[in-house]
Amino acid sequence: MIGRRPASWTRDHERSNVSMLRLMTWISLRLGRRPARVVLVGICLYFLVCAPRARRASDAYLERALGRRPRWRDRFAHIHTFASTIHDRVFLLHERADLFDIRARGTEHVEAAVAQGRGALLLGAHFGSFEVLRAVGQLRGLSVSLLMYPDNARKINAALRAVNPQAQQGIIALGQPDSMLRVNEALDAGGIVGILADRSLHEDATARREFLGAEAAWPIGPLRIAALLRRPVVFMAGMYRGDNRYEVVFEPLADFSGVERGARAAALDRALDTYVDLLEGHCRAAPFNWFNFFDFWASARAAPAPEARP
Repeated sequence: MIGRRPASWTRDHERSNVSMLRLMTWISLRLGRRPARVVLVGICLYFLVCAPRARRASDAYLERALGRRPRWRDRFAHIHTFASTIHDRVFLLHERADLFDIRARGTEHVEAAVAQGRGALLLGAHFGSFEVLRAVGQLRGLSVSLLMYPDNARKINAALRAVNPQAQQGIIALGQPDSMLRVNEALDAGGIVGILADRSLHEDATARREFLGAEAAWPIGPLRIAALLRRPVVFMAGMYRGDNRYEVVFEPLADFSGVERGARAAALDRALDTYVDLLEGHCRAAPFNWFNFFDFWASARAAPAPEARP
């Protein structure tokens, strides 16, 4: 069923401290990645003790993804994976991809879409690192932009922006009058636009799909954009694998290039099914890379809302 849901996650306050993030960035750039990672342990322990709501959400997710009750080390690994990807953004945004062992597969799907001359939309989630995905694109000479909710992780973005003024280049804010024009221009130029498609904004229309054993509400806006712009869509995930290792995966999701208006609703349904299935598979294979630290299934448990059409 499709309905309109409020985005409760937008009301959750971030626990990030800008001064601490700036200090962490300074330490990282002065001492290097490996010494600075020692500080991450203390940060993770702080969040485990002082962020009970996020800890409960982590437990609820991990129990579904692992198929058992999470242990203390599972909780720590979840927080530590998230902290590691945030820390590594400092180096990736300073074009230090050479510090990492990045393995990519499925790049041919993106290159084939770009070769058609209409760019490509990449659909990901708050799962793994988008920065490592952008690094892979840049290494291949591709222009990569991100369409995002501008206030998400605003403190982290502010700290990184203070260190590297170029950090926000390539960000296209959702909900602005020229958002779709900028997306269309980036794609027409043969570029890539990434969208994290697992969170709805304000009261965006959503569709229910089973995810890790229970229904969740999924925004249909990102796929609508692809359908309206008649673009190929590729699923993306940049998974942290420990130490300095990342695995980047691209998988074909849908191609709206030749979909006529009358067939759009069915194509959107199939694409959403594929997206959720792919994301669930990666969550089970790399469970600690899921970074939605709130009750992801809450909106689907709410009372049904009036139906909205794709």
